Amino acid sequence: MTRRPAARHLPAAALRHLVLGLGAVIMLAPFVWMVSTSLKPAAEIFLDHIRLWPHQLAAAENYTTAVTKVPLLRFMLNGLIVTVTIFVIQVAVALPAAYALAKLRFRGRGLIFGAILFCLLIPPHAIAVPVFLLFHQLGILNSYAAMVVPFTISVFGIFLMRQFFLTVPDDLIDAARMDGYGEFAIVWRVMLPTAVPAITAFGIFSVVAHWNDYFWPLIVVNDQHLLTPPLGVVAFRNQEAGSDFGPLMAAATLIIAPLVIAFLFAQRRFIEGITLTGMK
Repeated sequence: MTRRPAARHLPAAALRHLVLGLGAVIMLAPFVWMVSTSLKPAAEIFLDHIRLWPHQLAAAENYTTAVTKVPLLRFMLNGLIVTVTIFVIQVAVALPAAYALAKLRFRGRGLIFGAILFCLLIPPHAIAVPVFLLFHQLGILNSYAAMVVPFTISVFGIFLMRQFFLTVPDDLIDAARMDGYGEFAIVWRVMLPTAVPAITAFGIFSVVAHWNDYFWPLIVVNDQHLLTPPLGVVAFRNQEAGSDFGPLMAAATLIIAPLVIAFLFAQRRFIEGITLTGMK
C-alpha cells in the first residue's frame, strides 16, 4: 500500500531525468566537440563521419601551437586583470548600496530601488557610443581603465545583494549596533561574511560575462598586448591558424578551462546564493 504512490511518480521522475539528460547532452556537445577537435590532426578534422577520439593524437602539436604562435597566455592574463578588477570594485560598490536599500530606512528608498530595476532593462550596447566618446575626450582609450570603468557599478549586483540582505535577520544588525559598530563597519565586518554565498553567485555571473566579453574590448582596445581572451582567439584565427582548426580549438579550450574549473569549485556556494536571494 505504501509503495503505490511512489510507483505512480516513477514515470514522471524518469521523464524528468530523460529531459534533463537530453538537455545536458545538447549543452555539452559543442564543448565535447571543441576538445575533441583540439586533439586531432588537420587530416582528421573534416572527416565524413563523427570520430570523437582521433586515430593519431595531435594534442601536443595543437596546444603548443596555440600557446607559442600568439601570446595566448598574455591574453589570458589581461582577461584575469580585467575580470578580477571589475569584480572587486563591483562588490565594493554593491555591498554598501544593497545594505542601505535592504536595511536602512530613508526617504526615497523605494524610488531609488525602482531606478535600479529600470537600469537592468538598459543594455550596455545602447550607451556604448556616448561612453566611447567620453573616454576619447578623457584620453583613456586603449587601456585597462577603458575596459574596467564602464562596469564598476553593477545594478544586477546591487539587486542580487539587496535580495540576499533581506533574508538576514535584523536582530544581527541590532546586535552589531549595540556592540558599537557603525554602518560601514556592519557592512564589512558583519554583512560581508554573511553574504559569501551571494557574492560567489554574483562572481560567477560577473567573471563569465567579462571574461567572454567581445563587444566592448573590441571597441576600446587596439594594442595586441591589451587584448582579452575573446579578441585573442580572433587574432589567433585570423593571423596564424588560417584553416587549421586544431590549434584554434586548443586555444579555445585553454581559455574556457579556467571558467569551468572555477565553477566546479564554487558550484555549491553558487546554488546556495541563488536559492537564498530568491527567498524574498
